[in-house]
Amino acid sequence: MAKSGRVERGATIVDVAAHAGVSAMTVSRVINGRSGIRPETRAAVERAIKALAYTPNTAARSLVRSAELRIGIIYSNPSAAFMSEFLTGLFEEASSSGARLVLLKGEGGRPPTAAALTRFAASGLSGVILAPPLGESRSVLGAVRKWGIPVAAVGAYDVEGATCVRIDDRAAACEMTRHLIDLGHRRLGFVLGNPDQAASAERMAGFYDAVRAVDGVSVTVAQGDFSYASGLVAGEQLLSGPEQPTAIFASNDDMAAAIVSVAHRRHLDVPAELTVAGFDDTSAAVTLWPPLTTVHQPVRRLAAEALSAVIAEALCGANAPSPRLLEHELIKRQSAAMLSVSFPS
Repeated sequence: MAKSGRVERGATIVDVAAHAGVSAMTVSRVINGRSGIRPETRAAVERAIKALAYTPNTAARSLVRSAELRIGIIYSNPSAAFMSEFLTGLFEEASSSGARLVLLKGEGGRPPTAAALTRFAASGLSGVILAPPLGESRSVLGAVRKWGIPVAAVGAYDVEGATCVRIDDRAAACEMTRHLIDLGHRRLGFVLGNPDQAASAERMAGFYDAVRAVDGVSVTVAQGDFSYASGLVAGEQLLSGPEQPTAIFASNDDMAAAIVSVAHRRHLDVPAELTVAGFDDTSAAVTLWPPLTTVHQPVRRLAAEALSAVIAEALCGANAPSPRLLEHELIKRQSAAMLSVSFPS
């Protein structure tokens, strides 16, 4: 009788993680007897291991213990607050997993050069993580795909050959805009993010989803690029027009902080005369007065999930990359208030 030639695949660490409802790195920590795991989580992983008859890969366990995994982090992001949270999440996860992180930064807000990427690949990498916006950079993606190693793109949408780790930007922006409308605001300003990022388009789409659901809402839009400097320009544009908005929603906290600065310079009280909202919930949201109402994007967890996915694929040959969608949360602080004044038409 002819054999099919197909070898039955045993359960992998990724299968155990899915069965237990945890990350692959949590499974790895349980297997390796690491501390800091909640008893109920450890029990769930152990049940999954038993149910799937999973046998840990001893070579992989040795690899994790000996810290031979080298994960490349490629970034070039104008928001220092975002990158601080992002790198913190990576370092915390790496300290638990035993992976070694090596960093490559693009200069001047641009992607790394082709020569820099070539040198980076030659250093010997087990996987690579692309911080936003590089997960959607054609030049970077074109290079890393040739390396034949696992890739995770944070904040990116539908990147072939990479695990995309993100939130639902459209739903989050819609929720924030509905909140502003519920506060009584009908003159809304919106500051777009980098036009080359899918997240920017998704946040704008969510904004308009909420606006179209309510009659009598007027909109003024300004272009930004997620940097504080672009927020200053956008703020001047929005607050110099003939119809000043009573609420401005910026696509990230850095630009929202800049809007607050422009408002103060124009002697506008925030939030009594102008409500301002941001997106991300980075340190920038709470290091100014008033602190920002914003969308909490779990930046540290996004980074940690990306690292977990890359390590799991590097160690266990996980199946084709699949999106990882994390939850967002609306954070209400003092920069937003019920409409108390109206500007003349």
